[in-house]
Amino acid sequence: MESKPVGIIGLGIMGSAMSANLMKAGFKVVGYDVLPRRLQDLRKAGGTTARSCREVAKRCDILVTSLPSANALLDTAAELAKSARANQIVVETSTLPIPAKEEARKRLASRGAILLDCTLSGTGAQARVKDLIVYASGDRKSYRRTIAVLDGFARAQYYVGTFGAGSKVKFVANLLVAIHNVAAAEAMVLAMKAGLDPAMVLKVVADGAGSSRMLQVRGPMM
Repeated sequence: MESKPVGIIGLGIMGSAMSANLMKAGFKVVGYDVLPRRLQDLRKAGGTTARSCREVAKRCDILVTSLPSANALLDTAAELAKSARANQIVVETSTLPIPAKEEARKRLASRGAILLDCTLSGTGAQARVKDLIVYASGDRKSYRRTIAVLDGFARAQYYVGTFGAGSKVKFVANLLVAIHNVAAAEAMVLAMKAGLDPAMVLKVVADGAGSSRMLQVRGPMM
């Protein structure tokens, strides 16, 4: 385990869940978000808050970013670069266009910091119970330094190749998630139109060959 705290930038649904699980795993967490309410939630959960991205960078050797847009990532990279240092690692978990991640990597590399493209498979509900998969890509030596951190908030993690491969694998996974979601919804509509109890159908189908992770996760909501 790293002696220094882990930094989390972006404390939304995914970031707050990762923070909580890292603290459960014994890590100290320093977090930042543009919304004051999320900072308050982190303090209540036992974490330490920072006043800016730069402050997180000054205090942590490994940072995790969970951001809502390409612009947010580029702005964050620009801020982090002002305080970044050689061999500092930023684990970028957002699902964003690869060119934006490449530009963020260049901005951090100008100060010797390393950006890893580490996308996540899993919903917010899965994140809360540590049921995430990490598709890690980028410098392999730096990835190895982050394994303990990744294991702190994910059920499993895989190194999938050079920078950008993590995003590519996530795009493949997202295609299947979309297909499975639509298929599950159509199946539940068919069950209801056939006069069957949807709760019963979900229970028995989810236990058989017709099951999928999306049926299991989204089916109860449907």
